[in-house]
Amino acid sequence: MYNRDAKLIEIVGDIFLEQYTITITRQFGSMGQVIAKRMAEILEIEYYDRDILEKVSEQTGLMVSTIRDEEERAKNWFGFMKFPLGQQTSDVQDKIFNVQKEIILELAERQSCIMVGRCADFVLKDMPNLVNIYIYAPESDRLVHCIEDFNMNERQARDMIKEVDEAREAYHLRYAGYAPDDVRYKDIMINSSFLGIEGTAQYLCECIKERFRLTDQ
Repeated sequence: MYNRDAKLIEIVGDIFLEQYTITITRQFGSMGQVIAKRMAEILEIEYYDRDILEKVSEQTGLMVSTIRDEEERAKNWFGFMKFPLGQQTSDVQDKIFNVQKEIILELAERQSCIMVGRCADFVLKDMPNLVNIYIYAPESDRLVHCIEDFNMNERQARDMIKEVDEAREAYHLRYAGYAPDDVRYKDIMINSSFLGIEGTAQYLCECIKERFRLTDQ
């Protein structure tokens, strides 16, 4: 499907990269989304997150809020998985994923970019020049981010961290077949509290530049 020769140009033994893709999977409250946006700014490449939802909305006729709920909601009010793996499936959720998959592939083929969440690491697994990153942080730091940045109280923050992490894991397991933090499918796993938001973004960009021999313009 992908033409590797179209992505790389070899000149006098050195490889100059034309296009690459970065996927970011993250724990809720780890500030992975903010870090991904900053990386896109530093690397001067496209950033995709909510944009994908809007494109899915256009093609399915569903509201963005409905898509987001269907993507990440994996539990019902009784605490059980909404759609047990290998049993009943959701036509709406499956439709969203299939449309979203095609959009992710199309966007990644156009130009270098960063994709946040949505099983992009799985969808783009055959893409050349792909780097999969997982961003996490200690719960204490995630609580601080939720309280200070999302205006939650501590109880709300704890509940939200637990619920969103579980929903994202269930979603990833359902469509990718593995957990979002499975080391077998990650190139880099980093604690965002170690260097902070800016430090983490800068460090990851340096890794990308080194990996693909990018030079600052």
